[in-house]
Amino acid sequence: MSRLTLEQVKFNLGKIPGWKLDDQQMALSRTFVCEDFRSVIRLINQVAEYLEQDYQHLEMRIVGHSITFTLSTKEAKGLTGKDFALAQLVNKLTQSA
Repeated sequence: MSRLTLEQVKFNLGKIPGWKLDDQQMALSRTFVCEDFRSVIRLINQVAEYLEQDYQHLEMRIVGHSITFTLSTKEAKGLTGKDFALAQLVNKLTQSA
């Protein structure tokens, strides 16, 4: 999958509420605050189910009851449609929790 241009990234960013763009690293990030630590682990496991089907570079940082996801596609050295699809999935998982 090819890397998106900055214009494409900014356009797609509007489709994933709550996510921020790190221009320098060309990555997406968002922090979610969960009810408890078990909820954090449950979210990680749900995301892992998706990642087993379609691997992407994903960084997770857990602090207490919060988790920060940082997404990028290493092979493309930037963001691709896969990163935005994963961001949408994470948003959907957190809304249904």
